[in-house]
Amino acid sequence: MTVMIWTAGGIMAWDSLIELLRALGRFFINPLLYIALFVTIFLGYRRVKRERKYFNIRILSGWSELKDSLLKGLLMAIILSIISIGAGLVVPVQFLFILVVVTLMALIGYSYHLLSPIVLFSVSFIVLVVVKEAGWTFTVLGIEFSGLALHDATAITICLLAGLALVAEGLLIRKQGEKYASPITEQTKRGLKAVSYLSKQLWVLPVFFVVPGEAIQAYFPYWPQFSLGAEHYSVVLFPLVIGFQQMTRKTLPHYFYAKLGKSVMIVGQLVIIGGLISYFEPLVGTITLIVGAAMRLLLSLQYKWQQRMDTYAVVPTSTGAMIAAVLPNSPAEKMGLVTGEVIKKVNGRHVYTERELYEALQINAAHCRIEVLDHQNELRLTQHVVHSDDHHRIGLLLAR
Repeated sequence: MTVMIWTAGGIMAWDSLIELLRALGRFFINPLLYIALFVTIFLGYRRVKRERKYFNIRILSGWSELKDSLLKGLLMAIILSIISIGAGLVVPVQFLFILVVVTLMALIGYSYHLLSPIVLFSVSFIVLVVVKEAGWTFTVLGIEFSGLALHDATAITICLLAGLALVAEGLLIRKQGEKYASPITEQTKRGLKAVSYLSKQLWVLPVFFVVPGEAIQAYFPYWPQFSLGAEHYSVVLFPLVIGFQQMTRKTLPHYFYAKLGKSVMIVGQLVIIGGLISYFEPLVGTITLIVGAAMRLLLSLQYKWQQRMDTYAVVPTSTGAMIAAVLPNSPAEKMGLVTGEVIKKVNGRHVYTERELYEALQINAAHCRIEVLDHQNELRLTQHVVHSDDHHRIGLLLAR
């Protein structure tokens, strides 16, 4: 008897593994995945073209966005999947279908403020509410659409998932916002050439969602399925796309994107709280989704408005040469130089422009000693071995 039980358990474990592998395979047939990855390649191309236009050099490889779009959000996707499956946060198949359509429309519109998960989830839910209120019923690709009511219990799980995804967005902005903040030269009202920074990114999070019933299996028999009690559910590995864009002028990228990310996380936590409260009254979940989306959009507008003033953090200064960007893995990065610091002396000579920096490097082409004024207006000395007389080789871009 013991052997029979073990054998049955082994067969069930093997079947579960096969179903999981099939779920992973189905992830790669979703067109949203490939369109999102194509857009990340386009983003990298646009960024490199912009950097070459203003500074005649690229800061990061054009493939960086593509690589990070999948890798940087992987841990958060795993956490979201564990919570989604472990807590039994079931979402309808029709919701995921509408979510794909809404995401594609936002991608085509090229406005990544709309690619915040709370906005995508809210719009998708509202579309299904409209379908319900209008009394429409139709079938697309074997999926039946009958809509959702405002007080539908589905609002609870959608609200919780939206809040969790919004917290993930905030964490990604804090960690990655500065990395892809691409410098742009602008002219101030006084005629100076100042520098602003645009960060525009996409992340694709492969998240497991649980959908009820046998809707998928009926038309796609290969879809993995498991049973919980008397109910049947299917596991869907879904490419959740999170988009972000924001420009900063008066605040250095290091501080700006960290602050914005923290604000987004706070909104996400409030949405989660609203989702938990909606367990007792589903209508609260619907209200939380709408209010949360409005708060996220207003947050983008608020930060955008704050940066519209004619005040720049990075602008040519009479105290030295202002650093506009530092190339990764360069001598400048190894010396600890960061955007917004002011170089006062190079090899003992005062510098104010790129030309003066270049000439100062020739004094000792094999070794570079720099006096720099940091963000706290404190002077420090840093040095490093340099193997070329080209100033770009030390990895500095200056405001000019």
